[in-house]
Amino acid sequence: MTELHFQVPDNVAVELSRRADKQGMTVPKLLAEMVQKELGSGWPEGFFEKVVGSWQGEPLERPPQLPFEERDKL
Repeated sequence: MTELHFQVPDNVAVELSRRADKQGMTVPKLLAEMVQKELGSGWPEGFFEKVVGSWQGEPLERPPQLPFEERDKL
């Protein structure tokens, strides 16, 4: 896991500390969760409604199943 170091204004540090205390976690853990939430770690919100469920053409129909292929016995 990569460790990052950065600086924030004092008022931001105070707010981060307050939020971390309120949630019973450390500031680094809170920051890690905030970054993961912001960057996303799964499907984007609304992905299935916008992409997968967005077909606008004729309804799709599966053609009938073809018969199984007959093979010579070994």
